[in-house]
Amino acid sequence: MHIKKYLLTGLLVWLPLAITIWVMLWLVNLLDAVFGGFLSGLAVVTPESAAPTLDKLRHVSGLGGILVVSVLLATGALVSNVAGRWWVTQWDKLFTNIPIVKSIYTSVKKVSDTLFSSNGNAFRTAMLVQYPRPGAWTIAFQTGTPTGEVADHIGSDMVSVYVPTTPNPTSGFFLMVPRADVIELKMSVDEALTYVISMGSVAPPVAVKSPSIN
Repeated sequence: MHIKKYLLTGLLVWLPLAITIWVMLWLVNLLDAVFGGFLSGLAVVTPESAAPTLDKLRHVSGLGGILVVSVLLATGALVSNVAGRWWVTQWDKLFTNIPIVKSIYTSVKKVSDTLFSSNGNAFRTAMLVQYPRPGAWTIAFQTGTPTGEVADHIGSDMVSVYVPTTPNPTSGFFLMVPRADVIELKMSVDEALTYVISMGSVAPPVAVKSPSIN
């Protein structure tokens, strides 16, 4: 019995670390593959004398990830001023005038602006909703409120929520439900996401109220 207990305890210690390392290695390999493809395309348009250097860069593990992070940081710093925002505006105009590319680029940009903007409300609040039937509750994340034609048909006092699946929260369901039928939770989004991924086995800590001083 003690051996089984020790094995389970050791597994609980090493499993999160192993999964974290696996995910990080997967991301590094993915970025390296993207960088390798870029170097392959670059080798076509550069002189043959540059081929050995490009080949050496292709085999440097982790270089793709470092360069991608560096480019993202540099881009963020550049577009934080007026001149940088002007270039971004010209970039948007260029892609929104190209057929087919316009639809994809505009859709992705709207989603990314909604999710990652510091002024947005998407995924800022965890909620309880009844799904897939009344009486069955699950955790959802508010993504906004219905607007436009949709709001004209279903009413204005509604909320848009994303119901993630478990243990993979990257897939899920988009629902529009009455505001009166949802319960807003005090737990953070990270705590709620952990609760979903763990299939309810890792509950958020209960907030302890400090005793009042009379």
